[in-house]
Amino acid sequence: MDAKPYRIENDQAFKLTDFKTRDKGGLSKGPDVREMLKGNIRQLAALQNKLYAHNKYGVLIILQAMDAAGKDSAIKHICSGLNPQGVVVTPFKQPSTEELDHDFLWRSHQHLPERGNIAIFNRSYYEDVLVVKVHDLLLDQNMPAELVDKHIWENRYRQIRDYERYMHENGIQVIKFFLHISKDKQAKRFLDRIDNPDKNWKFSAADLRERQFWGQYQQAYEEMIRQTATRHAPWYIIPSDHKWYARLLISDIIVRQIGYLPLEYPNLSDQEKSKLKDYRLQLEGELQDERPDS
Repeated sequence: MDAKPYRIENDQAFKLTDFKTRDKGGLSKGPDVREMLKGNIRQLAALQNKLYAHNKYGVLIILQAMDAAGKDSAIKHICSGLNPQGVVVTPFKQPSTEELDHDFLWRSHQHLPERGNIAIFNRSYYEDVLVVKVHDLLLDQNMPAELVDKHIWENRYRQIRDYERYMHENGIQVIKFFLHISKDKQAKRFLDRIDNPDKNWKFSAADLRERQFWGQYQQAYEEMIRQTATRHAPWYIIPSDHKWYARLLISDIIVRQIGYLPLEYPNLSDQEKSKLKDYRLQLEGELQDERPDS
């Protein structure tokens, strides 16, 4: 798959309206697509093993979106073939009192991946230039009043760019996805949550309240992507009206991006290799001793 049309970096002319939410990349849902997704999941599992063994790089996957865009289901499919020992998923919801007593990057920093591991953020520090911006919540964050000025958002975008550069320069690869969904598709998915008893738990009146700010959120996302899409931490705009295509595209991009890392399994020294023959003989001897007499 060609991810270039969906990749944004250093584009001050970026507009969300230039990207179709119903795009399917010329593909159709069916057995071929399911096999492609399974293949990506197998490749990701193999790469995770090598990443874990190499133990030099970490991978941070960020998913941002409006409600019902498919973040949870995308994470479910991405993780289906991964070793739980090497991956941690962190959802970022309304910050706690303790979190509000720290800088806005503090709660995310605690969950960055260890070397050799994959961290997945379901929402992230980007909420602080989205929800906080749309609902004007800066003072609720215990920010000093003199710092809440006309430069606050410009400063936060710069701080995020610097933070992601910091991660990149410390061996953490940042892969960022914006799941782009239409307002009509969101309404249909909300209706499905209301009509399907098994999905009632997913619906919240707060989702409807946030929907009333659709236009403001679209503007906030557009500015966020424009200001924070860089060469070392680009954004990928994922058309998400069709969940099957979003999952396929996300999995393909993750496989490619991790695949670019110079990963390799550790090599034994010549001295250690020379001992393997002796270890083999020892183990074979133990097995021989344990065999019952014929």
